[in-house]
Amino acid sequence: MTAVAFFDVDRTLIPDNSGVLWARFERRHGRIRRRQLLKATVLGALYHFDLIDIDKAYAEALAHYRGMPAAELRAWTHRWFDEEIAGRILPGARAAIEMHRRAGHPVVLLTNGSIYAAERGASHWHADDWLANRFTLDAEGRLTGAVEPPLCYGAGKVTRARAWLADRHPNATLGDCWFYSDALSDLPMLEAVGHPVVVRPDPRLRRVAMARGWPICAFDSADAPAIDAPPPPAS
Repeated sequence: MTAVAFFDVDRTLIPDNSGVLWARFERRHGRIRRRQLLKATVLGALYHFDLIDIDKAYAEALAHYRGMPAAELRAWTHRWFDEEIAGRILPGARAAIEMHRRAGHPVVLLTNGSIYAAERGASHWHADDWLANRFTLDAEGRLTGAVEPPLCYGAGKVTRARAWLADRHPNATLGDCWFYSDALSDLPMLEAVGHPVVVRPDPRLRRVAMARGWPICAFDSADAPAIDAPPPPAS
């Protein structure tokens, strides 16, 4: 049995919505208009409460980058991540990652963000792998404005996590795994794993977690999370 620890990113490993931080970065460098920044801020708030048509929102956001070389967006995203995101990881989140690594559990970022942000996050935070949204490219390596299905959101996270397990650890199931998230939209994944942990939840997710007896933590302390530590791997 392989117990994998999957981690959401926004408002879980970091206290913020990375999409809003990205929009602020883009605006600061003159790459989007003020109206686009305001829209991104509103969408970020709606996303937190699962009140958004995520497919429509993603399509509108990607339309702005249609035709851009993927290598250019990747490099720009890495710069943004290094300057704005890497140092925002919550102390308890870092402790949780290290707790699982000591137990011999693979650590995987499972995020609705882009592959470019996820790969940088995995490198900075010593995760073993990542699952995120991949953008489709044309024959010249430019963004088409579409995302490879399924979107890494809601039930799509469950689909991607199961496929990753089938490929990497075929003897494991999600019932063996952990998942850390703040988001009500992640309820399908929280329900699918054997060890759901709710982090900094909104009131609706908090009620669900309390009713089901799921651990709730804030990741504000550098101490190990206030949950039962995962068992060490069999010798």
